[in-house]
Amino acid sequence: MPENILVGVAWPYPNGSLHLGQIAGAYLPPDIFARYHRVAGNRVLMVSGSDQFGTPITVRAEQEGRTPQEVVDGFHAEYLDCWERLGISWDLYTATGTQNHIETAQEIFSKLLEQGDLYTEWMELTYCVQEGRFLPDRYVEGTCPHCGFDGARGDQCDNCGKTLDPTELINPRCKFDGSTPERRPSEHFFLRLSAYNDRLTEWMTNDKEHWRAHVLGFARGILAEGLHDRAITRDLEWGVPIPVEGYESKRIYVWFENVVGYLSAAKEWAQLNGTPEAWRDFWEDPAAKVYYFIGKDNLWFHTLSWPAQCLMFGNLNLPYDVPANQYVNFGGWKASTSRGTAPFLPIYLERYDADTLRYYLAATMPENNDSEFSDAELVRRNNEELVSTWGNLVNRVLTMTYRNFDQRVPDPGTLKTSDEALLALGKTSLVAVGESIAACKFKEGLRQAFTYAQEVNRYLNQEEPWKTRETDKASAGRSLYTAIGAIEALKLMIYPYLPFSSQKLHGMLGHRDEIGAQGWEATLPVPGTALEEPAPLFKKLDVPEGAV
Repeated sequence: MPENILVGVAWPYPNGSLHLGQIAGAYLPPDIFARYHRVAGNRVLMVSGSDQFGTPITVRAEQEGRTPQEVVDGFHAEYLDCWERLGISWDLYTATGTQNHIETAQEIFSKLLEQGDLYTEWMELTYCVQEGRFLPDRYVEGTCPHCGFDGARGDQCDNCGKTLDPTELINPRCKFDGSTPERRPSEHFFLRLSAYNDRLTEWMTNDKEHWRAHVLGFARGILAEGLHDRAITRDLEWGVPIPVEGYESKRIYVWFENVVGYLSAAKEWAQLNGTPEAWRDFWEDPAAKVYYFIGKDNLWFHTLSWPAQCLMFGNLNLPYDVPANQYVNFGGWKASTSRGTAPFLPIYLERYDADTLRYYLAATMPENNDSEFSDAELVRRNNEELVSTWGNLVNRVLTMTYRNFDQRVPDPGTLKTSDEALLALGKTSLVAVGESIAACKFKEGLRQAFTYAQEVNRYLNQEEPWKTRETDKASAGRSLYTAIGAIEALKLMIYPYLPFSSQKLHGMLGHRDEIGAQGWEATLPVPGTALEEPAPLFKKLDVPEGAV
């Protein structure tokens, strides 16, 4: 029976161009996952959007003398273009500035306040005397009290991943003028996280065998120490207004409201599709599965605080899995938009085909350990694996068939045991690749597909149809038919990873529909099917001058 699967993807701050670390860490994995499940017949809703109320936007706006909305609008449009060019198949990519999102966030805030899960308390915040204002968390930098990294931000340390408050930093300084901020009191709303520590611990203990070890270890470690109540409002003008009279100068803080975007986006999608209650199939049906694809710097929010908010609000599905990735490093540093240490996606989409980028990032995905980006390695893997292993297999089989069998799939006659064994291996490999993708083991799925491609190449080298086409054309037809059958299976295995070249191959094989129309099932080619004239799927590359 088909499953309802909500694929929630991290909401990027539109304060700069997307970089390849973000793509490998949080955006390519869910697209591979969603594409597979759609072909397999499941009902998928993949949502995300631009997180426009984050303080990185106001930082850039102040630096450039623009309004935050101007910064958001420019990069949001760039993101939409990049998603399309890279082939990220959203069901909805929206933004947290929509009225729908604001109302949904305020609805959750109001209910939690009414039932006592929010309360007010005075707290000390960092205040810049020179600028005469309270400082948002990311306006403060200093030394991390946990790992000693000098460059930690007021909300989080990029080095050790710990969640912070600005007042915890050692030697804090204002990001803009370098002055030492004072501490001044301000009244704010707090989320009563401590009251949900036991319920979250029980939830985190049961049925989590499929979770990644580093994700479980992080969440269980925090719960063992005990969750602390945390302020969810700030002295800001940019953000979701607090729906309580007397707090007009404050806003709901981004970490509380941006995760509400998964729910608000589902509601927006349902409205846009003319089925306003359809969001409930993903959020309220206990049989539905909710996945969150994020980087490891977002673990606290997706494994602890957002599940707590869902428990507080009631009747919302908790995450089935949070397959968070590690970091992609660039020149030894974590790729970062704000710090400028990143290979930026728009540049690379000009330099390489989308499927080449997708292949390299999938093959080196930081699922359990940090990875290092390298242009030279990208070019090597493109040339040795995409061009020589997969592309060459397709090109020589289809070209030989097109030229020698009237541009049609040949009649194989009676298949040999070795032919049947190769086709059977294609079916079992397809199942294995699907199981790996469903288990969020994307590198393993890609490895399994290319292992089968190597088997097909070995089969061809044994059969040698380039020789038998002259001496035994029927034998050549049989082996080429078998190879085309194997390519049909491989095409499906590789499609979630490389959608553009796979659809192109689908057409060359004589199909006129979308590649996923047949489902996740290997089908044998039909003798006599007219083939399109073959063309190379990939091109050989040189390392660009000045590349890493």
